[in-house]
Amino acid sequence: MSEATTTTAPAVTLDILEIQRILPHRYPFLLIDRVTELQRKQRIVALKNVSVNEPFFAGHFPNFPIMPGVLVVEAMAQAGGVLLLVEFEDRDAKLLLFTGIESAKFRRPIVPGDQVRIEVTVLSWSHRGGRMEGKAYVGDKLACEAIVTCRLVDRARMTGGASSQDNNA
Repeated sequence: MSEATTTTAPAVTLDILEIQRILPHRYPFLLIDRVTELQRKQRIVALKNVSVNEPFFAGHFPNFPIMPGVLVVEAMAQAGGVLLLVEFEDRDAKLLLFTGIESAKFRRPIVPGDQVRIEVTVLSWSHRGGRMEGKAYVGDKLACEAIVTCRLVDRARMTGGASSQDNNA
């Protein structure tokens, strides 16, 4: 065994149940099915299997189903969320909020039957959030790319803030 092999960290993979232990999202809004690679605080690769039974295809578009671009970007944000949230043991008390999209480009449509490979690389990371570059591929073809930003907040603070804002509306 070579020295490089012995010092390489084992590959981290996550199935859907492990993803659900990390992310609060559930059907129909959980948009990643599996994590095939995770390098802590650096990079994640996730898969989304696109089925004709996805609820958004009923209206986007009848007889010409295309996965909405905003949901592709959301899938990137969810993959990035897994990457950041694994760093926090108290993640059940936190919410990771999607706060921005930059330089989004949609290169090709994603349709039923496609398997989307989502690659997210950390550009900056802190205990309060991050900025990540996401790319979505179908096969070897780039379908979408964007830079996403997020912020980590306490759930209790968000719940209290939302109800007080509702009372003032």
